[in-house]
Amino acid sequence: MARFIEHVDEVPAGDTRRLDRLPDGRTLLIFRAHDADHGDLTLTGPRTQANFKTSSGTAAVIVRFKPGWSRALFGVAASELTDRYVSLADAWGRPVDALCGELLAARGATEVVNRLSEAFARRAVSEPMSASLARRAVRLLDGDEARVDAVAARLGVTARHLRRAFVESIGVGPKEYARSVRLHRALRRAETSSDWARIATDAGYYDQAHLISEFRDLVGLTPVAYANR
Repeated sequence: MARFIEHVDEVPAGDTRRLDRLPDGRTLLIFRAHDADHGDLTLTGPRTQANFKTSSGTAAVIVRFKPGWSRALFGVAASELTDRYVSLADAWGRPVDALCGELLAARGATEVVNRLSEAFARRAVSEPMSASLARRAVRLLDGDEARVDAVAARLGVTARHLRRAFVESIGVGPKEYARSVRLHRALRRAETSSDWARIATDAGYYDQAHLISEFRDLVGLTPVAYANR
């Protein structure tokens, strides 16, 4: 599962931690155990705007997947999940009831992930060739290439073709994804620096004003206001 999963977070029963979600081009699978006999599985797609939530106290395991695997794992295009919460049962049907039962009997997040892995292996969903193209583009945008036209050229496709593949498989356009990459770079640098002008330059913004403008668009707060949370 390491090929698909980026991070797993376990929320114990009674925990009311903050679950802030920033735009990042990722799809999450949330398993909630309401009691020993009742649980549910929910998909939530990439965000185009920040979403600030606090956990309800229900025990949960939150699995964050790497970009571009929604079709292969869930049989759903990422574009159908963007800014939405969708029951996994809507995509899989009755098999989800049996899977929930297996997950309720699991002891901890590691066992939950192992049983999810077995469920994915049983499904064997095919995916379009464009999904592989989109994942290659993600690696370039996560790396050293910030310009979408340059990414398309390096992959040997037009910018329009890349956008179609990206929206379907990642859930947002490549330019929107590149904005989220800059945002997270800035936040990582802000963990060790308070020099926002330098942070802006290092993260790939034109200047500090550009950083503040994009931060407000994506998060709804200034960088300092978000850091102060």
